[in-house]
Amino acid sequence: MFKFISLLSLLMLPIILKAQDSKRARDYGLKIGVLPPGKLNAITDVPGVKVGHTTLIKGDSVRTGVTAILPYEGNVFQQKVPAAIFVGNGFGKLAGSTQVNELGNLETPIILTNTLNVSTAMEALIKYTLHEKGNEEVRSVNAVVGETNDGYLNNIRGRYVTTTDVLSAIHTAKDGAVQEGNVGAGTGTVCFGFKGGIGTASRKLPESLGGYVVGVLVQTNFGGVLQIDGVPVGEELGRFSFSKELLKKADGSCMIVVATNAPVDHRNLMRMASRAILGMGKTGGIESNGSGDYVIAFSTSDSLRVPYKEGRPVLNNPLLSNDAMSPLFMATIEATEEAIINSLFAAKTMSGTDGHVVESLPLDKLIPILKKYNRLEK
Repeated sequence: MFKFISLLSLLMLPIILKAQDSKRARDYGLKIGVLPPGKLNAITDVPGVKVGHTTLIKGDSVRTGVTAILPYEGNVFQQKVPAAIFVGNGFGKLAGSTQVNELGNLETPIILTNTLNVSTAMEALIKYTLHEKGNEEVRSVNAVVGETNDGYLNNIRGRYVTTTDVLSAIHTAKDGAVQEGNVGAGTGTVCFGFKGGIGTASRKLPESLGGYVVGVLVQTNFGGVLQIDGVPVGEELGRFSFSKELLKKADGSCMIVVATNAPVDHRNLMRMASRAILGMGKTGGIESNGSGDYVIAFSTSDSLRVPYKEGRPVLNNPLLSNDAMSPLFMATIEATEEAIINSLFAAKTMSGTDGHVVESLPLDKLIPILKKYNRLEK
């Protein structure tokens, strides 16, 4: 395989695969929001959640991959988790969304990839589920797969992602620190005209508000006018959608995955998911005509898992009250905003198909701008 990797890709590969070693927004003193992050400031702060990536970088035209999010370690089909999917702008392909919203639960890991490999990821998820111990009699699988179009940097028509790549992302998923930037499903993405990618963040509520955790992971590939903690960065840099430089580059997509350990069912998960779009808006995203912006939200609460063969005709599960939801809404907004910004901080300049090059966010110019607006803590 390595004989197909260009010298440029080879030189970039160690940087890309070690994107988690890059400084994140908070490492520069940027504090977004008022709620504290979890220990890792990642979706994996939600107990049980695991993330895996498969990154494909070959030659000068393959820049794509897969990101898998597992709600917990175990058979998700046999013990489904409450879930909801909110559509911000529906120009996209989110497989499995109607059943999730009809039944209110998720029965497979979540897979993110590129637009033309959604069917490949579905095939892999079906294979994975059918081969899980205990699923020998299963005859229907609702595979949940989201996407963004990475065709500017990736030769997307090549459909290079394989079922093996998807299964690898699932089987290597782990807790702990999450790789960000040019990895997995974010390998070839573009955001606000800069290199986008995978980003993550979390918020932990104080014990007086339940002590629950909200974690977010994003695949950023959209346009607008970049704002960072309210600072008009896109304007300051003179680089934003419909400006001279980016006249036709507003379209794209953003996939947002929200996880929490709070005992909330489909209805309130839908409410949380809708707030994630507010977090995207705070970064300057405009949900353009060609943008597929989706939020998949789920709860890992043990008490709300739905057995495949439910023996009780009447359920009596403890649920968080509506009045207790507002802190979770704020946590979702803040974590989404910071996850998007983290994807930009972590991403590195990348060249791709047809000689296209997308530069990373210029931190040498950004940091003075943030200082100018007094956004960096000393």
